[in-house]
Formats: sequence, structure tokens, C-alpha cells
Amino acid sequence: MCGIAGFVQASGESLPAEATGWLSAMTGCLAHRGPDGQGLLVEGPVALGHRRLSIIDLSTGGQPMEHVSGRCVVTFNGEIYNYQDIRAELEAKGHSFATHSDTEVILAGWLEWGPRCLERFEGMFAFALWDRTTRTLFCARDRFGKKPFFYTLQNGRFAFASELSALSHLPGVSLSVDPRTLARFLAYEYVPTPDSIYREVRKLPPSHWLILQGGNITLGSYWDLPAPEPTRASEQELCEELRRLLTQAVKRRMISDVPLGVFLSGGIDSSIVAGLMAGLAPRIKTFSIGFQEASYDESAYARSVAKMWNTEHHEHILCAEDCADLLPEIVTRFDEPMADPSIAPTYLLSRVTREKVTVALGGDGADELFAGYEHFLGFKAAGFYNALPSLLRRGVIDPICAVLPASEGYVNLRLGAATFLAGARQPRWLRIQTWLSALHPEQQEKLWLTPDHSFLSRNTLYSSTRRTFDRSSASTDMERTFHAYARQFLLDYILVKVDRCTMMHSLEARAPFLDRDFAEFASRLPTHYKLRGLTRKFLLKKAMADVLPPEILTRNKRGFLIPVARWLRDKLKPLVEDLLGETHLRQQGLFDPKAVRALIDEHGTGKIDRRKELWTLLVLQLWLKHNNPSIS
Repeated sequence: MCGIAGFVQASGESLPAEATGWLSAMTGCLAHRGPDGQGLLVEGPVALGHRRLSIIDLSTGGQPMEHVSGRCVVTFNGEIYNYQDIRAELEAKGHSFATHSDTEVILAGWLEWGPRCLERFEGMFAFALWDRTTRTLFCARDRFGKKPFFYTLQNGRFAFASELSALSHLPGVSLSVDPRTLARFLAYEYVPTPDSIYREVRKLPPSHWLILQGGNITLGSYWDLPAPEPTRASEQELCEELRRLLTQAVKRRMISDVPLGVFLSGGIDSSIVAGLMAGLAPRIKTFSIGFQEASYDESAYARSVAKMWNTEHHEHILCAEDCADLLPEIVTRFDEPMADPSIAPTYLLSRVTREKVTVALGGDGADELFAGYEHFLGFKAAGFYNALPSLLRRGVIDPICAVLPASEGYVNLRLGAATFLAGARQPRWLRIQTWLSALHPEQQEKLWLTPDHSFLSRNTLYSSTRRTFDRSSASTDMERTFHAYARQFLLDYILVKVDRCTMMHSLEARAPFLDRDFAEFASRLPTHYKLRGLTRKFLLKKAMADVLPPEILTRNKRGFLIPVARWLRDKLKPLVEDLLGETHLRQQGLFDPKAVRALIDEHGTGKIDRRKELWTLLVLQLWLKHNNPSIS
């Protein structure tokens, strides 16, 4: 894994002599993404930079890399897992290669197929390729967006980078924050693609390419998840095909010239990956984080899998208070605000894992492809709820939900019921996003000192979700919801968290469930193979039952969570009072101190669980304080 950065003078004029220093500064701040070396190329109008984390072809895989003909050069972040097959195809067409690197396949693929080369690449990647002959910059991002790509066009100069911080080192780049973007962050807990936290910068969407030529930018898409379709295959045949494809995906991701292991949470998905890896290689390494607090600890399940497959297991047990101390530091290191408290254990797991290996496989993507989240059951239940007579809903069910017991632990029945009812009352396209949201439009209307009423309408604030939902070619609302979850929540929440936390420790994370062949197979499956009755991941569990200990096969999904609700009352209370207190808020001039105080007091007394709202506000204030952007 690596970090990339660069810029191009859109007019075609040569860059000034200072450009090399600018490029060095940009790549220098990405050193954590690639500690093994730096490469710079500045010629004519283009500057390409690279920070390398050596994984494949350790001796000759340096970048930026030129094609043997000298026609084009590329800076590349990621892995092309099927590069050997593509290389053989290209060699048969007359192409020659000077290295054993997957990077070189990108260069030859561009010359042979142009943008359609992306249709052949199986992997995770973000890259920028300069074609000297056509004076074209060709950029691309992988199908699911595992690797980041930010870009901006300002003052006649196009610039790109793996992280926003690199762009700030290029003279002439302005970075300002639009309050509307902050409102969207408060709703989503992240900034949905293609927007970034800065109004001047965009994210290249997943499975998209970008071409810069003559100062003009053109975007195009090369892939999307297919819609579900009927199948004549038997359930047993589908199980066999699932297992074949997933084994192939794991095997592809075990190609490495450095040590690798697996993140083992004790959940179904990572346990499956560990079991398949154990069948492909002797004595694999597994890594897990546990907590002293029983409500949040899954380490016993991880140990069960490690014992079953005789892995070299590494376990680190934490007091959850360790995460509380780390959270502010980690939040400020993210290039955009991200209100997922599990960044702390993910960060710590990455640090522990990097002590032993350079590459780690994980279970990301299975929940989105096989309906693993409770929200999908909630989507079905909402249909039944809305079909009930209004008198029964309003007069019986709603009052009962309001008096359910509350808890600071993993399970909070009252919060769960209130969240369900809020989403059940929304249109289908907005239902799950309502359950995921931190601060809804009605809350934000009270929160902002000068609320933007037109923007805070549901159709506008959540327009990203509506576009993603409507873009799906699926035939049912449930299937369109699957698609929206995979193309938004997975993209901007799960994958961003894993990429940033692992890269902070120069660790490469790979996701077998996001293999193209496997993902397409899963996406085409009819809904009843994913969600059957109350059983989530139905076909995945059936196909992989013998890979899992019985106690893991039958357990409910648990999140990688920490006791934020309690911390906001004690451990993080001083930080809350500082950054969400009246003095700071009045100086800042964005939020109404009385409205924020009401949230703090409600949470402090236990009257209402406001963990999501307060944590999201606190993350935003931490990020704004650290980055100090202009807001207008």
C-alpha cells in the first residue's frame, strides 16, 4: 500500500522550478502510508509523487514507474490481484515488461485498452497515469473505493492526493468549509462521496475514471453491482459456487512478498476468512482486540476460531478507558471528520497487527453483500409496523417502546426502539439512513444559530442517499436498500475507517468479500438467499458452516463498539464541557449553546441517550479545532 500525490498545469505550460519542493512536501505528509521510500517525477506540466509500502516486487517495484517504451508513467496506490493473468494476456499481444510488479500492468493495460483496462483489473487501487504522447492524465479508483482519491482544480492547476492533508501543501490551493457540508456530516457522521469536507475538493467516486486533457475534466463509470436475478441453480450448487469464489478471493489476497495475517474479531466474517486462509497456508497469524468490560468483549470467540485452526494468535486485552484517551488524538489525524467511535479499537488493532505483519485480511463487505446488519431486519419489520392500524401503533406499541429500559451497555432497548420508530415512519429510501443518522433535520433546525431551512429538508439533506437508492437497477425497495448500503455506508464509513486506521501504522488491509467475482455473485442472489425469515447471511452461513465453530455460527452480529455513552458523562466530560460549552460555541458562532446544553443535560441525567448526537458534535469540534478551516 502506498500514498500518491501530484499536480498538472492544465494549460500545458511547464511547472516552475519550485514544483519539486512542493511535490516533496505533499508526499512527505503521506509517509505513514508508505515508509519504505519516496519517488518524485517533475517534467513539463506534470508532477507525480509516490510514497511506497513495499508488498510485491520489493527490489524493482519503485514508483513513479515508466512504461518500457517511455510513453507513459504512473503513480499507483493499491494491489492488482490478478496482474499475473493480465500480464500473460498482454505478453501474448506483444507487450514486454521490465519488472515483476503489478504496477507495470497498469501502464501496458492503458496502452492496449485505454480506459477499458479497468474492466480487467481485480483489486483495490487509486492511480494517476500521465500519457506523454497524448498529454493526458488518466486517474481511476477501484470498484468499491477501498483506496482514496481526492482532487481539485484551482487556478489552472489540477491536483490529487491520497489524503486531503497533502493538497494543503500545494501553493495556491484554497480549502474552505461550507456550513451545508457540516450539516450533512452531522446527519451522516461522515461526508458522502463525491463531496469532501472542503468545498473546493472532490472525491473520485468508486468504479470511476477521470481524464484531464487540455484543461477539461471528464468522468466515467466502468462498473456497478449487478441487480438480483432469478436462478435455476439448487441451493447446494449455490453453496458450492459461493465457497469456490470466496476461496479464490482469499487466495488472490494472499499474494505477498511480506508477512501477512488476518484481523479476527470473533464474528462470522473474519472467522470465515481465517478458516479459508488456514486451509491455504500453514500456521497463519491471527490478531484480535479484547476488552475488560464484558459487554463489549468478543475475545473468547476469536480464541475459539484460533484454536479450531491452530493459528498463531495474538490477542491484546484493553481497558476501554485506553480508547477514551486515544479518541481525540485519532480523530484529529483523520483528514475528514469521522464520527465512528470504533476508530479507536480499529486503530489499536492495526498497531498490534503491524508489529508482526505488513498485510492483514479482514471480513469487511460481507454484511453489506449478505444483509448482515440488523437494519435489514428492521426494514422488514417496518413494513409490518406500518401495516398495523394507527390506533394500535400510536396507542399501544409507541407508548410501550417509550418506557423500555435504557442502558449504557451494548444493548439499549429504549434507544433501539426509539430509533426503529423514527425510521419506520420515513419513506423507504430514507428508512435505513434515518436509523444511521446522528442529527436529523428537526434536531439541526434547533441546533444551528442560523439554520439553512431549505437545505435542512429531508430531500435535500439526504439527497446523496436518494440518488444512490434511485440509481440501483434492482426491482424491489429492499434490494435497492442493499445497493445503497454497499455504495454509501460501506464506502464512506467502513472502508474509510479501515483505510485510515491501518495506514496510520503502515499496514495494508485486504477484503476478500469485496472481490469482484464474489461480489457480483452475491449481488445477483435473490433476497431470500441473504435474508430468510430472521436469519441474516443465510447462504453464507450455510455454505461455510464447517469453517466455523458452532457458537460463532449461531451468534448475533456484534459491532466493534466502546462505551461512549458512559464516557460522555465521565471520562470525556471535560472535553465535552470545553468544546461544546457556551464560551467556545459563542466564539465559534455556528451552534446555539442552549440547544447543545439541552442535549448534554438530557444525556447527563439519563433521561435520553444522546450518545450519537453528542459524539458527532464532539468529533466535529475536535476536527475543526485541529484543522482551523475558514467557514463561510
